Amino acid sequence: MNVAIVEDEIPAAEKLERYLKRYDEDIHVLTIQQSVSGAIDWFKTNLEKVDLIFMDIQLSDGKSFAIFDKIEINKPIIFTTAYDEYALKAFEVNSIAYLLKPITLPDLTSAMEKFHKLKKASSDSSMSNFQELLQGINTKKQYKTRFMVKIGGHIRSVTTEQILFFYADGRNAYITTDQGRNLIIDYKLEELENLLDPQKFFRANRTYIININAITDVLVFSNSRLKITTEIEVDKEIIVSREKVNAFKQWFDGE
Repeated sequence: MNVAIVEDEIPAAEKLERYLKRYDEDIHVLTIQQSVSGAIDWFKTNLEKVDLIFMDIQLSDGKSFAIFDKIEINKPIIFTTAYDEYALKAFEVNSIAYLLKPITLPDLTSAMEKFHKLKKASSDSSMSNFQELLQGINTKKQYKTRFMVKIGGHIRSVTTEQILFFYADGRNAYITTDQGRNLIIDYKLEELENLLDPQKFFRANRTYIININAITDVLVFSNSRLKITTEIEVDKEIIVSREKVNAFKQWFDGE
């Protein structure tokens, strides 16, 4: 079995190779590519030799998703990354697993077993192209686009386009609309994180989930934190904690 690794951190790549050998000593790592440009050049002439690709997302010269803009990759991919916000994007490009660093041997084993099950299913169903099976399981997730709210004795539907941010107050969660109205909803912020489009909404801290279109300014705050200013004045400052600053910058920068 031939594997290609796309990873800009050599220690991480070498650790992955050791784990692969421990899983199956017959696995052969054909290459370790550290950049988007290097991976593109190598795949152009060697892709057909590969059975499985392990790919980090943040590479030395950009995000690995740029590879797919230059070359068609029709091989299964296991993404390895320190960031969880790219999971949806990963499953749009032949990903069969998404492993968060630091990767453990049990994580790798689980992903490899999934690969073998999918490969067997492809063979059993007489599929000539493994990508056909991947397309069947990697359907795009549908995110919630509206929320029902009660206004007095009336029920209304508010679209996510009208929502500037979600916030928690005590045990309740609220939305703030572009009209400045604060309305209670029957969800917890933890539930909302899985229901909202991560391209549009970001969990800034324990209290706020912010719509990117609501942000009017971002200020560098004390202790390497960020302060978000929105269209509507808020009672509590929206501060991006130091631990979330890098993830916020990547989200704010976009694809």
